[in-house]
Amino acid sequence: MNETKDVATPEKKAVAEAKDQDRAIRPAVDIFEDDTGLTLHADMPGVSKDRLNLQIDNDSLSIDGEIDVPTPAGMEAVYVDVRYSRYQRSFSLSRELDTDNIEAVLHDGLLILRIPKRAEHKPRKIEIRTA
Repeated sequence: MNETKDVATPEKKAVAEAKDQDRAIRPAVDIFEDDTGLTLHADMPGVSKDRLNLQIDNDSLSIDGEIDVPTPAGMEAVYVDVRYSRYQRSFSLSRELDTDNIEAVLHDGLLILRIPKRAEHKPRKIEIRTA
């Protein structure tokens, strides 16, 4: 009987590690809309401001953040629950949104984005005059 064993060569380990680095966690997101725009809440625990990248390209919003889990000096991680160290998510945005005026706040692992509507798309009251 012929048995084959899958031997983990250094090359196979390198390929597996590269695939793991390409993978990312999709952060949980809540999106709320009101008359003036959208508010987006993204859960990104472990991401600091300097490791967070927000980008608008045409009508696409990209959120990319790296988790920074420091290991104490002289220690090595034996077990890790969070396998991937990157969050990544993208959204297509409506043209009625004013992407030039997005506000972003990161606080305790919660990213809050406020995306206002363009002035011409906000509801407005029409003044009625008497003749």
